[in-house]
Amino acid sequence: MKIRRLGIPAIALAAAGALMLSGCASGESTPKAATGDTAAIISTNGSEPQNPLIPTNTTETGGGKITTSLFAGLVSYNAKGETENEVAKSIESDDAQNWTVTINDGWKFTDGEAVTASSFVDAWNFGAKFSNAQSASYFFDDIAGFSYDADSELTGLKVVDDKTFTVELASPEADWPLRLGYTAFMPLPSSAYADMAAFGENPIGNGPYMLAKKGAWEHEVKIDLVTNPDYDGVRKPVNGGLSIVFYASQDAAYADVQGGNLDVLDAVPDAAFASYESDFPDRFVNQPAAIFQGFNMPYYLEHWSGEEGKLRRAAISMSIDRKEITDVIFQGTRTPATDFTSPVIDGYSDSLKGADVLAYNPKEAKAKWAEADKIAPYTGTFDLAYNSDGGHAAWVDAVTNSIKNTLGIEAIGKPYPTFAAALDDRKGDKLTGGTRAGWQGDYPSLYNFLAPLYQTGAGSNYEDYSSPEFDKLIKDGAAASSVEAATKKYQEAQEVLLKDLPTIPLWYSNVTGVWSDKVDNVVFGWDSVPLYSNITKSE
Repeated sequence: MKIRRLGIPAIALAAAGALMLSGCASGESTPKAATGDTAAIISTNGSEPQNPLIPTNTTETGGGKITTSLFAGLVSYNAKGETENEVAKSIESDDAQNWTVTINDGWKFTDGEAVTASSFVDAWNFGAKFSNAQSASYFFDDIAGFSYDADSELTGLKVVDDKTFTVELASPEADWPLRLGYTAFMPLPSSAYADMAAFGENPIGNGPYMLAKKGAWEHEVKIDLVTNPDYDGVRKPVNGGLSIVFYASQDAAYADVQGGNLDVLDAVPDAAFASYESDFPDRFVNQPAAIFQGFNMPYYLEHWSGEEGKLRRAAISMSIDRKEITDVIFQGTRTPATDFTSPVIDGYSDSLKGADVLAYNPKEAKAKWAEADKIAPYTGTFDLAYNSDGGHAAWVDAVTNSIKNTLGIEAIGKPYPTFAAALDDRKGDKLTGGTRAGWQGDYPSLYNFLAPLYQTGAGSNYEDYSSPEFDKLIKDGAAASSVEAATKKYQEAQEVLLKDLPTIPLWYSNVTGVWSDKVDNVVFGWDSVPLYSNITKSE
């Protein structure tokens, strides 16, 4: 994190700097000399977004790839997860609680409207307002005036002038600027508020790309973007645009790269793990990324709450042979989980108290299941929901077979055609069993892997987990005066999760990607997403 550009004082520098990502990505964060066609369109894989493309209501990866390309925030992240000023000229504080944000001159939206301090303040107030029901609203809960249960203005936000606004946090947070590259903090033009749903279908941003035309989002098919000629930030494209294609399966996407019909694929399917390096010599990547994979058991289902639920969650966890599955199914592209975060995030631990519940232990798994049966006998079939457009079938089958063979119960996978369909049932409390639950870091911090998923009422806490003990530890960690103190609290919070197991941790993912011989300068970021603006193409 290039903190001095943010204007953070010396005490905050140490805290924020220690939370940055280290060593998660290879390659360069800026492109080599661009020798391709600067008008060429780069085609890449994606998935149908869950919601209209409103930054504060986009919390899944399909929409996130697009909104990050369409909008520019105060800061952005390079390949290594380091923060660079983008719209911000400076972000300064003397006490880590009261911040002054100054933005650069010359920024404008693609409809010609200037980007001002109000563009941020109004967008953040919209995102935080209870009645607007934005899925990323919880990202603003540390700003004074935020409410989880009533409409309330963010009183901590004040516009000073067109280029300056101030932010008062509820308590000091030395690493607060780290999160400002996430899409929830993007600005919006004034035209958005007339009809936000309509705006989300044809968003107007200020980022490196813009919609190729009105209606460029063809639902369930693709979205076409072209370069924004007025963008002059740190992610200036060296190509002509992006065509993000929504594939029904990763196998189909892989075949298209092989056939020269797709330029970049950021997720190699299971079936190609043994061959992708030889299929694409010198045009593949296999590197650690900030991706956690697990599955959740909803608390509203019979048998999965209270003491019975704790026993069954532990039994299920210990019935899964993670090492065998990662060795056989993923062939070295996954690592069995020892916590709820990622090894590329500072503060990760492989020695948390209670982590033995993540080890394969058939004898103990059977004993805990039998103990739960004494409370209430289990009948029926255990099912595990997943989206079949994401290449999950093989590992889901392996996990359910491991559960079935260990516990002697019926266990099967439950496929949904798309991620959006699976997420709809999660959000609507319509699941009949477990559900695949991955997390890709929004910004490089332990906090980001914990609070959005497990804090009471958090936007991505779809299975309604609630623990006052966990909530307090997260709050204490966020307000800690040093990164060491914060990390200790976050690790204690994870030890609470290891007892409750709202998520059954499975493994951490590498990003495994390939690209065609038509493109160069392909760099994958700390969060597994390609730096699209760097990619050159020769037609």
